[in-house]
Amino acid sequence: MVEITHRRVEANGITLHIAEAGQGPLVLFCHGFPETAHSWRHQLRTIAAAGYHAVAPDMRGYGLSDRPVDIDQYTIFHLVGDMVALVGALGALSAVIVGHDWGAPVAWSSALLRPDLFRGVVGLSVPYRPRGSTPPTAFMPSTDTAEFYQLYFQPPGVAEAELERDVRLSLRKILTSGFSGSSDGEGVGMVRRGQGFLDAMTPPPDLPAWLTPADLDTFTTAFSQSGFAGGLNWYRNLDRNWALMAPFTHRSVEVPAVFMVGDRDLVYRLPGMAKSVATLSDCVPKLTETIVLPGCGHWIQQERAEEVSGAVVRFLGLVCG
Repeated sequence: MVEITHRRVEANGITLHIAEAGQGPLVLFCHGFPETAHSWRHQLRTIAAAGYHAVAPDMRGYGLSDRPVDIDQYTIFHLVGDMVALVGALGALSAVIVGHDWGAPVAWSSALLRPDLFRGVVGLSVPYRPRGSTPPTAFMPSTDTAEFYQLYFQPPGVAEAELERDVRLSLRKILTSGFSGSSDGEGVGMVRRGQGFLDAMTPPPDLPAWLTPADLDTFTTAFSQSGFAGGLNWYRNLDRNWALMAPFTHRSVEVPAVFMVGDRDLVYRLPGMAKSVATLSDCVPKLTETIVLPGCGHWIQQERAEEVSGAVVRFLGLVCG
């Protein structure tokens, strides 16, 4: 089996912990919330075995990477800057970048802002969406009885207190019953007022095959040490990111790309999201493939590791020669 090694790298004024394997053209993997580099364990080995240098950082605010205190240190420019600096710190001249969940906007934005550096992009779960005409939180659903979970995440300290009360149970709920399911429509992702983000999540009695007790232990240890504030601060910059990205309104991603999503992913089931996926080539003109995996939930690179790794390897063969 290909060995995954770990080290710390200075990049963009902070220290990033990275997991890496293999040698060859660089491939960066950006995880989402609430995950760490460990979520890419399968892809690191497969992509390394295919002849590439596969690298997954604990992203800013997560795991063993630095966790700046101030909320405004988690803008999309900071996050893209981390990936740009990491490419240089690893001695590479270019990279293919892969992102899942919140890591997908980082990957898409990296390709958008630095197409000279990122020669290709793979987005998982979250498609590229050009900057809209209004701040993101302005059109998130909010009623007298419930609000969208990203609005619930906005006040500092509230979600942290809930998620950190029992870290292992929080992660078990999110990874096994959160963001995946068969429901769709306007109720998707809503948190009832007076309740918490986790209250509507009922984990199955047994872990799914793709998440072993050892995997859950690894995630639990990471978030027990880091807390959840760093990851939640990404959400607290949504409107700030919208303002900062004004110069790039209507701009397309111009590098080759692949998009993958599970048909049971609640992100895919948000109102309007299926249409965004179907028309993705309008704003990603070099899109080579869109893959919707039947029966797959949100944690796509863990749930369907072989299919995700295979699609990434195919894409690397196309863009890296």
